[in-house]
Amino acid sequence: MAKEFSVIGKSIIREDAFEKVSGKAKFADDYKYDGMLFAKMIRINSTHAKINSIDFSDIENEKDILIVTSKDVQGKNVVGLIKHDQPIFCDEKIVTPGDVVAMLVGDDEEKLNALIKKVKVDFTPLPTLTDATKALDKDAILIHPELKSNLIIHHPLRKGDVEKGFAESDEILEQTYTTQLIEHAYIEPECVIAIPKEDGIKIIGSIQNPFTARRIVSLATNLPLEKIEVIQAQLGGSFGGKDDIMCILSSRAAVASLISKRPVKIKYTREESILESYKRHPYILNYKVGYTKDGKIKAMKIDILADAGAYCSMSPFVTWRTVVQATGPYEIENVHTDVRAVYTNNPYTGAMRGFGSPQPIFAQESIMDEIAVRVGLTPDEIRRINGFKNGSITATGQKLQNHDVNLITVLNKAVSLTNFTNKWKEYNKEKPILNNYEFEKPILEKNKFIEPKKLLQKGIGLAVSFRGCSLGAEGLDETYCYMSIEKNGKVNMISGLAENGQGLRTTLVITAAETLGITPEKINYLETNTTLIKDSGPTVASRGTIMGTGSVQNAGEILKERLEKIVREKFQLDENDFVSFRENLVFSRRKGLLTNFDFVCQLAFEQKENLSAIGYYKSPKVDWNEHNGQGDAYFTYVYGCQIAEVTVNIGTGEVYLNKITAVHDPGTVINRLGALGQVFGGVTQGAGYGLFEEITQEDGMIRELNFDQYLIPTAKDVDEIKPFFVEGNDIYGGYGAKSLGEPTLELTAAAIANAIKNATGKRFFNLPINLEEIILGKKIRPQNLNRGSL
Repeated sequence: MAKEFSVIGKSIIREDAFEKVSGKAKFADDYKYDGMLFAKMIRINSTHAKINSIDFSDIENEKDILIVTSKDVQGKNVVGLIKHDQPIFCDEKIVTPGDVVAMLVGDDEEKLNALIKKVKVDFTPLPTLTDATKALDKDAILIHPELKSNLIIHHPLRKGDVEKGFAESDEILEQTYTTQLIEHAYIEPECVIAIPKEDGIKIIGSIQNPFTARRIVSLATNLPLEKIEVIQAQLGGSFGGKDDIMCILSSRAAVASLISKRPVKIKYTREESILESYKRHPYILNYKVGYTKDGKIKAMKIDILADAGAYCSMSPFVTWRTVVQATGPYEIENVHTDVRAVYTNNPYTGAMRGFGSPQPIFAQESIMDEIAVRVGLTPDEIRRINGFKNGSITATGQKLQNHDVNLITVLNKAVSLTNFTNKWKEYNKEKPILNNYEFEKPILEKNKFIEPKKLLQKGIGLAVSFRGCSLGAEGLDETYCYMSIEKNGKVNMISGLAENGQGLRTTLVITAAETLGITPEKINYLETNTTLIKDSGPTVASRGTIMGTGSVQNAGEILKERLEKIVREKFQLDENDFVSFRENLVFSRRKGLLTNFDFVCQLAFEQKENLSAIGYYKSPKVDWNEHNGQGDAYFTYVYGCQIAEVTVNIGTGEVYLNKITAVHDPGTVINRLGALGQVFGGVTQGAGYGLFEEITQEDGMIRELNFDQYLIPTAKDVDEIKPFFVEGNDIYGGYGAKSLGEPTLELTAAAIANAIKNATGKRFFNLPINLEEIILGKKIRPQNLNRGSL
């Protein structure tokens, strides 16, 4: 059914666009206050160590210098979003290199940097655990001995009888895949300012989830929530990465500000940011799949290990999404899945765009392609045989209903747009042998030379996914929106969800404009402030649009109903006459144009009508059995298919991304311009994940501390990105809008991996598939931690 809207679905310029391009937007570091102090962190050069003592004697007589340690934390020094396992200041030991033992505060940043070098920390190095596969061994070092285990979480899932499924299979394929540790790489490093108030504290910063930061600051300072005001500055990128770390930094700044009674700013360099911030989980994924000769999957057994690093962070929720989606968008009768997250001394890992789905998608989509080849099918054919359809039952036992299950639709659309099947068959013909270079034989033998005309090999690959929208069974899922209309027809609004640079505020403004029948220019979106609106949960899990638009539509409908009542009385309309608000005008079906929106608002004020409302939206009920992984995990899903077309230089290992076709079902597209931006950004990020991004370590110490060594993709690294939207109908969310931000990233690496296989004839099992992996079959690491650019 065609969807007809006045504003929704159009390309609307972002409401913050002018501020950003003109330089007027205020990011955290743009805030300055009289008497403001700066804070610098003290760390030790170790991965795991017992702190024996900290000697401040060489700086104790320095004027106007404040020393802050765990002793100054009035509340809890050990906090966390889920488990309280992360110290604000480490006082007994450090468990990962980014840990902070103390902080110096003063008004001269250069002086502080010099004084830090005079602080003497006596410590005893401890043995390190950096191999996640050894974390659960009986003799493993315990990262947090008080927990008595390195196991953070174990998510089991059991459906059917997996051994019976394997017995019924004609063939069984087992493979192991690995994914890497990566950095969020937001352009703006972390920054926060704490300002003392008469009876509390104000926090302004590059904070992804202001209400979460407020909660952690409350724990650290012992202040009640109502005494803590958190304001979100403009964010220069986040991608899930400014949550835990900003809670910790906000707490440090708050502690110092309450002691000094002056504003305190913490501003990280890029090196500090990469050193201390959390990353994306590296996974080890073991897949065993049973299938018939005609390509039907009969059983799937999966064992996944996630390296959570030194702290729990969001690992329980990240890996929960993994267990729900580990089998992919395929209807499989017999499933046996175990997903575990463990502590190590590595940098800790948490939320990042994709949130537990890019890793299993790489594995499941790789193995589906392998099975297709073994049974003589094309990649699209095997997915049509096994892919979800209306009424399919997922691995969690959930029946897919109440929305368009568009998996096959997006697959068919992408295949048609790219001529996939014919290209795949053409490129899949016999290839030059891709030989691994042998170091002990630097002189190539004659049969290992590649003819110049065969150096460049083309390939095409696809990947499909389904993704549960919003938090699902992770927890309470509700949002609030405050909306008020002035007598001149201007509208003020604010949502309890935070804008993290993705364009959420514009999406919500468009939704409000559509509901009220006005143009977006009439709406003023207020700054995100924890004192102005109720907590609506974090802006994660691609829930901003589906949940945010629901509460905005609700608030707008409440107000429109009150305005309609005034219109009916003023123009004496029959109760059966239909009233509509469109483009700042008011119409009746029988009388036509009646008046304009501003006039009705003026009437409402004259009649003392309340033109303010709080909209509320709560997700439908979902359920989950944590013992067997069965239940309705999410209330609705989105579907996507991406096709990568590549050229691989099989002499150098270079991969050229010629074209990525991205077909997604996000439900109703609210802002087409914003949706296109999500695709362009997500695909580019996914390409980096697939081809070259990686944080490497030496005994837990990070090598890549800046963008001279940590490589991220640029606009020139992907020749063409072709987005296409299939707008499925859904009964949930505002106007049927669902999710898009994370699905655009989660598929790209898998599609590229399958395209590289099609181009080279060789399957790669370890991300990133960089040129060393292609030519040498392994990653090359520097011999030490020295910066290559210095």
